[in-house]
Amino acid sequence: MLDFPRWKVASIVALLAALCLLAIPSFLPESVTNSWGAIPHPRVNKGLDLAGGSYLLLEADTGDLANTRLETMRDQVAAEMRRGNPRIDIGDISVRGGQLSFMLRDPAQVDAARERLLSITGGGAGMTGQREWDIQVVDTSRFVLKPTQAGLTQAVDTAMKTATEVVRRRIDALGTKEPTILQQGSNRIVVQVPGLQDPQQLKDLIGKTAKLEFKLVDTTANPVEVAKGNAPAGSQVLPYPGNPLGAPVIAVKRPVIISGDQLIDAQQAFDQQTNAPQVAITFDAQGGRKFARITQENTGKPFAIILDGQVLSAPNINEPILGGRASISGNFTVDTANQLAISLRSGKLPIDLKVVEERTVGPDLGADSIRAGILASAIAAVAVIIFMTVTYGRFGIYANIAVVINVLVILAVMAMLNATLTLPGIAGFILTIGTAVDANVLINERIREERRRGRNVVQSVELGYKEASRTIFEANVTHAISGVIMLVLGSGPVKGFAVVLLIGIVTSVFTAVTFTRMLVALWLRREKPKTITI
Repeated sequence: MLDFPRWKVASIVALLAALCLLAIPSFLPESVTNSWGAIPHPRVNKGLDLAGGSYLLLEADTGDLANTRLETMRDQVAAEMRRGNPRIDIGDISVRGGQLSFMLRDPAQVDAARERLLSITGGGAGMTGQREWDIQVVDTSRFVLKPTQAGLTQAVDTAMKTATEVVRRRIDALGTKEPTILQQGSNRIVVQVPGLQDPQQLKDLIGKTAKLEFKLVDTTANPVEVAKGNAPAGSQVLPYPGNPLGAPVIAVKRPVIISGDQLIDAQQAFDQQTNAPQVAITFDAQGGRKFARITQENTGKPFAIILDGQVLSAPNINEPILGGRASISGNFTVDTANQLAISLRSGKLPIDLKVVEERTVGPDLGADSIRAGILASAIAAVAVIIFMTVTYGRFGIYANIAVVINVLVILAVMAMLNATLTLPGIAGFILTIGTAVDANVLINERIREERRRGRNVVQSVELGYKEASRTIFEANVTHAISGVIMLVLGSGPVKGFAVVLLIGIVTSVFTAVTFTRMLVALWLRREKPKTITI
């Protein structure tokens, strides 16, 4: 237990020295560490409660998702009935009252129509094994499709997971450090962005659904009827605020000729002729071929560029657009064009999100918390150092050295993991200072017992470390189990506390047992004392 060859001593000293050096950047201003260039300078990020920033609580509009599913199913049904041989002739598809219905012109095709409906609804059962759509035949020739509650629940769950990742990608594109984005409950997302003092910028970015669609303009529609909100069968009326013809609406055909799902890139750019800000988009190979074919077939006709159900522009197709590249123009500024590009790159939100709570935390509050935390940590550290020194003498001094190194090692590990320090994390630090010496108290008390039994110095120290180590290990395993549960099931402040706690458990065991044992072994080897005061 007390055998420490030179290579082992050198390894322990080198490891702890390297970790202590990695902790230094966290104590220095960023302006200083950024000037170091290629020299590694990992640092602990400060959370929202320490650095200040913006907090948003987003809630999903599940009713809108249900309507979107019905609209999507309408398009799928229309396409499926036209596809295949024989073609199934149906009347207009109606969507109202939370269900979809249509009539067959030939009742003899009921069975064929049912088979095709089953193919596009997944055979009637979804990923959960439950039916996602109820399919009924009414009056021998009218089909009614109604989404089930199980299907809607599954759709909301899938949409929320996707929305959380989309929000994360959008915020990451802003270059912010360590944002917290997590799902809360079944239909809410918590967003915390440290250092960002403008919540409006955040809301503008993540509030866009960014559903991009290209549709052909219905040139046969009566402008008077369109202005009243009426469109011919197979078309729809959409808002068009920038319509050069005056009316703030326009009629477009329902089929989507190409969508934003086929984008691979979007960048803010400038119009070469007017120098106005615009968004340059690039489609994937399949989307590029489709876009080229559509523009070839519809040269001379106008098409609408639609974002989140609103027409941005409706230019004429003067010539085929080849190469899979296009541009979106509108009344953009550089900032709004850049935000749209970010939204399109990160993907569309599968569900509408609205802000139900927002807060802005000022940096002054965080500075006060940091000062209070540092003061509390300093008082705790001084009290522990005095107690250990008075109670255990030399062995207490070794324990105090281990505590100081332990704090630096925790900071270094958090910096390397790019972890975020929150106010509960500071509480975890203070707790670590107090509990880090528990192992040394157990060891020192065990050494005292062995001395009372008449064992010599080396035997007492060796047995003290050996016997106490088992108890130390078991106690820290129970702490680690609690920490893991908090880390997995907790969120926000609870998770911040758990991170510091788990790192502290591992580092404190190493510094309090292995490191102090090395110091004691080197002292015994050098001084060979006949008695000890402990």
